[in-house]
Amino acid sequence: MAVDYEYFKKEILKMTSIDLNSYKEKQMKRRIDNLIAKNKIVGYDKYVEALKSQKPLFDEFINYITINVSEFYRNPDQWEYMDKTVIPALVKKFGNKLKIWSAACSTGDEPYSLVMALSRHVPLSNIMITATDLDKTVIAKAKVGLYDAKSIANVPDDFKKKYFTQVGPSYKISDEIKAHVKFSEHNLLKDKYDTNYDMIVCRNVLIYFTDEAKDEVFRKFFTSIKPGGFLFIGSTEQIVNYKDMGYTRENSFYYGKPQ
Repeated sequence: MAVDYEYFKKEILKMTSIDLNSYKEKQMKRRIDNLIAKNKIVGYDKYVEALKSQKPLFDEFINYITINVSEFYRNPDQWEYMDKTVIPALVKKFGNKLKIWSAACSTGDEPYSLVMALSRHVPLSNIMITATDLDKTVIAKAKVGLYDAKSIANVPDDFKKKYFTQVGPSYKISDEIKAHVKFSEHNLLKDKYDTNYDMIVCRNVLIYFTDEAKDEVFRKFFTSIKPGGFLFIGSTEQIVNYKDMGYTRENSFYYGKPQ
């Protein structure tokens, strides 16, 4: 099976624009091999044929290789820093209509958290978060907005009462919050980046990329952020050469672009 992996990567790139070379090979290959075995398919060539002809298999593959571990207000202390320091600084610099991108947004937990966090500082009517992900399956889940109790455990109590409705064992986020997030597909390694963002949030995704791919994304983020803006990354990540890229380090997980 291993001898065909190069062929498999090329075929996936053609089919999906996902470049598996940008992921840590040992980790990603193990995930794919497990998926092939689960579906009782023999060989990468047969699996490629199956992906092309069977939509459920294709959707399963996309969902499986993209890393979708998310929850609302993940790492609450970092969101508290945003509430007390970052958002007030952005509002002071740029006013109360901020341009914010939630990159690799997964199932929507993060952009919806951003809407709620911002609503403490600016009118809800002024908020519109751009949220993107490679995986259209998780974007579809995000638009539905149904979450389990664990996902919303860190949501502040007042927001939980105001913006969530229990549906069986799950919780549905209100249309009032959903209306302030615009979802679309985007490939961080391939697609063009928009510019003039006041803040970009991209957390716990780049750890799965090679060092070269990480550097490329961080440099593109720097170009996309306006002077005075911030980049918020995950608790499992760091930008080792942030000074070389032009960033300042505001705290462990927030990096600034000097004005």
